[in-house]
Amino acid sequence: MTSTLSQPHLLGIEGLARDDACLILDTARSFTEVNTRALKKVPALRGRTVALLFFENSTRTRLSFELAAKRLSADTLSFSASTSSASKGETLTDTARNIEAMKPDLVVVRHEASGAPWLLSRVMRGAIANAGDGQHEHPTQALLDAYTLLECWKRSAAQGLAGKTVAIVGDLSRSRVARSNMLLLPLLGAKVRVAGPPTMIPAGLKEVYDVDVYDDVDEALFSGDPVDAVMMLRIQKERAGTAVMGSDRDYAFGYGLTAARFAQLKERRNEVLVLHPGPMNRGVEIDAAVADDDASVILQQTENGVAVRMAVLYLLAVGMTQRDRGAAVEGASS
Repeated sequence: MTSTLSQPHLLGIEGLARDDACLILDTARSFTEVNTRALKKVPALRGRTVALLFFENSTRTRLSFELAAKRLSADTLSFSASTSSASKGETLTDTARNIEAMKPDLVVVRHEASGAPWLLSRVMRGAIANAGDGQHEHPTQALLDAYTLLECWKRSAAQGLAGKTVAIVGDLSRSRVARSNMLLLPLLGAKVRVAGPPTMIPAGLKEVYDVDVYDDVDEALFSGDPVDAVMMLRIQKERAGTAVMGSDRDYAFGYGLTAARFAQLKERRNEVLVLHPGPMNRGVEIDAAVADDDASVILQQTENGVAVRMAVLYLLAVGMTQRDRGAAVEGASS
């Protein structure tokens, strides 16, 4: 395994080699230790500039990428569409070219249009990290989800998730988190079941991804071998346009992780884990008591997001300047 990523950008999980995924996850483990120190900073990206281009609202992703950059001693250049010339009609390409003129070394982008990070990789010289593009992908979310599972189950990235079954439940058709996880979790060896209302399941899903598809959440959760982890997704109402599943109460009854379903899960697998990428709609896709249960690793996901994004920024920067020579991952946290 080399100590740099085999690609210059992180545009998605699609096309990512397992070795690259393992490298990111292993590097994240070294940065997890940094985040427990009294002085949570290393000089790995001193003198580098990370541009944070967020054309969509974000809490966890934006703050963790910003914190990741600062803990690596990078300078940050923050962009918000609502307070920029984008609100005056400036195109994405023109915005990118103007920011490119300021010479950022790395660019983190979230955009409502699928493919926006790919476009930026054609007009900007800095390495691009996709922080979520439309309904396409959210690669760092999938990576931090996988990292959280590995940490909870005390496994190395090389060991992966073989022998584990993960259920993903919710709005599959509009969730970029689901898409990235449906690519990454099987890549690491997990069996993946996905479930949601028929109106939220894309046609041909099983033909595209290595997953088992259900429109009955109880069948997905309780048939066959017990699931080891369940990831709940919220309804993407901002992308749906029209109602797709009746009332919130109806959705909670039919597809939510209710207290009753959670109790039944624990009967079958006592140490089942509960994940959610956030933001949560308590009482809709997940019962409040379940979200706060000891089995919930939702806050661990947020915590691990900083280390994973530190790893991504570091490895992209290393790949820009040391691809031929290689770089010691072990020295990243010194």
